[in-house]
Amino acid sequence: MNDAPGPTLCVVVPCYRERPNVAPMIASLDVALAGIDWEVMFVDDDSPDGTADEVRRIALTDRRVRCLRRVGRRGLSSAVIEGALATSAEFVAVIDGDLQHDESRLPLMLDAVRGGADLAVGSRHVGDGDAAGLASPLRERLSATGIRLARMLARAPINDPMSGFFLMRRATFEALTPRLNGQGFKILLDLMLAARAPLGVVEIPYRFRPRQAGESKLDILVLVQFAGLLIDRALGGVVPLRFLAFALVGAFGMAVNLLVTLILRRAGVHFATAQTIGTIVAMVGNFEMNNRLTYRTIRLRGGAYWRGLVLFMLVCGLGAVANIGIARALYRGNTAGLAASAVGSAIGVVWNYAVSATLVWRAR
Repeated sequence: MNDAPGPTLCVVVPCYRERPNVAPMIASLDVALAGIDWEVMFVDDDSPDGTADEVRRIALTDRRVRCLRRVGRRGLSSAVIEGALATSAEFVAVIDGDLQHDESRLPLMLDAVRGGADLAVGSRHVGDGDAAGLASPLRERLSATGIRLARMLARAPINDPMSGFFLMRRATFEALTPRLNGQGFKILLDLMLAARAPLGVVEIPYRFRPRQAGESKLDILVLVQFAGLLIDRALGGVVPLRFLAFALVGAFGMAVNLLVTLILRRAGVHFATAQTIGTIVAMVGNFEMNNRLTYRTIRLRGGAYWRGLVLFMLVCGLGAVANIGIARALYRGNTAGLAASAVGSAIGVVWNYAVSATLVWRAR
């Protein structure tokens, strides 16, 4: 029987395609956390580069190293949640697997939480911290925009709500877990918004380092997904985040349809032909946007992409038929034309969302 106590600190590392960074990360933690009883939990979303294999190779000779490999699930926030819930450590820290966060700040963050803070955040925007590792003006603008959006809703003063580098008691994390959205890439703000009372936050400055290997996760779609999280929280979670994204993509598709139809009509194309082409272009555009945004974590690729596209167009075609039929029936029943059209469109969107989620992007 093993009576050894569990580790004091678990460092959760959500990762995808980070094999070259695994060994350097463990070596850096070994130096930074000297004198602290720690473990590291790599949560790998079935990386094709063998990230999980590399973690397990090292784990054979280092019992502090653990691997949680997820198959059929994807997403940084959900990876953090599963990793944090899989440890018995008193404290949980979250750090990216790309070596851009400064692991040497972890002892200071641990001391801050031990000293009474609910949450210690590695911040690029206090003291001598900086975000030079963002590397490109586009990433800097995306990050700055996200920070401005987050500060609008954050319940506690924080300078870097977009940070993915933080530490808290596991008990606090577990208490907040049932109210987490769990989608997207920005788990920190999700935690802060899930708290019923403002969390006591201490920000520890650090310098954001250049990426050593792997792929950056910060792009325009991440920011859109982040904005979706803010909308979801503003609405109190009444409407599913994915449905909001699906509906917004549908609205964009309607605009594309109208634009293509207008262009073709001005070019002398018959209305029926122009409308048909516009509808097809809009469907293809909607499928691509939903695949990259709404269902980003279970994105279709290869042959599944083309099969999904055909099925999506069939689903939306049936939705369009239902939309028109319901609108006509309501109109004949003396419902105002605009109201009848709105009801038909709403039912069409619900149909497309429900069937697409079940048939096109079902979890594999």
